[in-house]
Amino acid sequence: MKALNNIIEKAKKLDSKIVLCEGDDQRILIAAAQAQQNGIAKIVLVGEREKLQMAAEEANVQLGDFEVIEPQSSPLTASLSELYLDLRAKKGVTPQQALQETLKPLNFANLMVAKGLADGSVAGAVHTTKDVVRSAIQIIGLDGTSTIVSSFFLMMLCQPFHTLKGGMIFSDCGLVIDPSDEELASIAIAAAKNAETLLMEEPKVAMLSFSTSGSAEHESVSKVVRASQRVKQQLPDIAIDEDIQLDAAIVADIAKKKLPNSNVKGKSNVLIFPNLEAGNICYKLAERVGGAIAIGPLLQGLAKPANDLSRGCSVDDIVNVIAVTVVQKELNNSVGYSNAREL
Repeated sequence: MKALNNIIEKAKKLDSKIVLCEGDDQRILIAAAQAQQNGIAKIVLVGEREKLQMAAEEANVQLGDFEVIEPQSSPLTASLSELYLDLRAKKGVTPQQALQETLKPLNFANLMVAKGLADGSVAGAVHTTKDVVRSAIQIIGLDGTSTIVSSFFLMMLCQPFHTLKGGMIFSDCGLVIDPSDEELASIAIAAAKNAETLLMEEPKVAMLSFSTSGSAEHESVSKVVRASQRVKQQLPDIAIDEDIQLDAAIVADIAKKKLPNSNVKGKSNVLIFPNLEAGNICYKLAERVGGAIAIGPLLQGLAKPANDLSRGCSVDDIVNVIAVTVVQKELNNSVGYSNAREL
């Protein structure tokens, strides 16, 4: 778990504030307490204080240890409602609708991130992925280099039987069903940046296919090649292999045979899947059969960090995602949220 421990240690040095909007779920409260006590982040809870207090008592957590904000009575509500109206006015949102939307804890939390009052948000233990992603896109918006919000899994390979050791990025395994070549390139660039930030390693990207260097002809292969070329145009120094099969991407001896001129040489730490079907199957296979630990799905392409949780998440899952969210702020602290107005 060295890669995950490195993320947690890095998070402790960043003095960050993470906002959670599902504090009436005991898992969230227990994870919030652990994250704050361990110095990973200061936690802000958004919600109705009475409900939060009841959940805190059941979870044996001291609510007074956290900053608690009730949207209905908070002095922040007026300014955040104005921000929401500014972001969504072109979509026909009225001042009254903006206020109603701002009062929703999920939106309130993301508005705090957009306004710089928190460094990131984490939700999804109660809300659906659809709701979490929609709120993040509409309020926080895309960063300056992405054309799409996508997801990735941080895969931890730490068992004695693993021939590969450490962390890997799998993308996209949870959100974009059938990306175009432009979207696939955007996914690859975002995943490479997350590898550099979270794994603290040079990203080595494999654009996966059932073909290696043109060994098969099909439009799905051509899409992967076009996407790879787009990535190279934007990041000319990146280590990336175009259409490549999984074995050649992660086994050096096979890479020597199948792709002698490989840039990655069978040592990929970023695997980009051609579509959601392939990505979703592969990450679950790696987790359930291969014994990898999957953290995610995590969001990428946003101007500021906002991450999704599985509704079946554990306390440890939540703590880990909080730590990842803290570290992700290094990717985009200087990027605004103005393009949320167009989404």
